[in-house]
Amino acid sequence: MDTTRQGAAVNARGIGVKGPRGWAFRDVHITADPGALIAVEGPSGSGRTCLLLALTGRMKLAEGHATVAGFPLPKRMGTVRSLTAIAHVPGIADLEPALTAGEHLEEQALLGRRMAGSLGARLPWGRRYKEATRARVEAALTAVGLDPATLPKGLRTAVRDLERIDALRLSIALAVMHGPRLVAVDDVDLKLSEDERSLAWQMLRDLALHGTTVVAAASTAPRDAIVVRTATAATEPAASPAPTSTTGTAGTTDIHEEEAAHALAEARRA
Repeated sequence: MDTTRQGAAVNARGIGVKGPRGWAFRDVHITADPGALIAVEGPSGSGRTCLLLALTGRMKLAEGHATVAGFPLPKRMGTVRSLTAIAHVPGIADLEPALTAGEHLEEQALLGRRMAGSLGARLPWGRRYKEATRARVEAALTAVGLDPATLPKGLRTAVRDLERIDALRLSIALAVMHGPRLVAVDDVDLKLSEDERSLAWQMLRDLALHGTTVVAAASTAPRDAIVVRTATAATEPAASPAPTSTTGTAGTTDIHEEEAAHALAEARRA
């Protein structure tokens, strides 16, 4: 079993997820070490989101076998969920437009584990608790390169007023706040300029370099990532192979966001 403290190794052989309209993806193979950057490449609707949810224990595999941090899927879905986090997943991990960046961060900090020690340290009004919360928030912001000073109203900026790249950074900051061993990020390049896409991928590279395994879905993968494709050869755009020996392939039918949410609900009940 993988005992690395931070990143989670990912190994998958012939995995697939089936939704109400058929297969979301099939025959995916992945071999990645802890701290790897894995890019799930394919057009929207090709099963990318379902693959992210499957690898984080939030959607049940219909075929094949996989391990994340050494824990088998689908048998240990609950354990894998506790070791992983998701960001920027439509309908599942959305930001609330009316809330501020600071409110999102504070809420996420409160949802995490309370500090061990005295009662005063665990209570929300305890000095040590406040200090730990502040440190956790600052560390998450630093990890994703989000400087509050660059936002229109600092951390009091509402999500609806954030630039898309900053909203993406905030979503990932919330995901990494409590130290997951793997973070899955959907729609990395959605409606971003070319320069913003470069910034987004560099942010994910930095997370991986610091030990967290990153699985990110996008229409086009960077050359230095481990690439898993969720489009058939007939429908996917031509792409240069990644400079690794590990790739994945997948057959797919069109699957919509509501179907992914439905399959996720079924997995939670399993």
